[in-house]
Amino acid sequence: MTRNFRQKVTLLMGILITLGIPSVTYAQRLEVARFSAADMSGWEKKSFFGETRYKLRKDGDKQALYAESRAAASGLFREIGVDLNRTPYLHWTWKVENLVNGSDERGTQGDDYSARIYVVFSGGLLFWHTRAINYVWSSREPQGSTWPNAFAANAQMIAIRSGPENLGTWLAERRDVRADYQRLFGSEPGKIVAVALMTDTDNTNSAAVAWYGDIWFAQN
Repeated sequence: MTRNFRQKVTLLMGILITLGIPSVTYAQRLEVARFSAADMSGWEKKSFFGETRYKLRKDGDKQALYAESRAAASGLFREIGVDLNRTPYLHWTWKVENLVNGSDERGTQGDDYSARIYVVFSGGLLFWHTRAINYVWSSREPQGSTWPNAFAANAQMIAIRSGPENLGTWLAERRDVRADYQRLFGSEPGKIVAVALMTDTDNTNSAAVAWYGDIWFAQN
């Protein structure tokens, strides 16, 4: 396993042990990303191989985050504490322009996605207990399928969308993150400590374009 691959799968997991997670005041909606307001507050870059280009742009009359990757992998992350007892549902909008052309997504050569959103859970002081859910737009895996990431079993994948259907269309997603975690890991989740997004094409040496809209947690 290369260093870049290991870093890519375990996005944030190491640095989150030593960084303090910002406290939040809970309401019915906990904002993670307000790209529609051209607000990038709290978002930081993490590069693995090359640079995916992220830029706030207009898509028609909609302000959003544009992502373009050409044989590259870099992501954006935001440290944020989320209590799933208060706000268990993750909401986001996204649009994918094209699929990644590649091999088996369950293998190391196919771990690329036109769009993915990470949710990272605290392992406390034990780094190896840190876990992540990857919500992805899959090129090949059936919608709703789940599988361990090819590089780390503590990162689990869920195909929220699959294949060419709805390409070029803005879609709104909603997931019960607590229920997803229970199903994938067989236990109760810890506190969420970060959310990240990434459009990556380094393993398949391909290209992809996607858009990300607002991201938030809510009570339902």
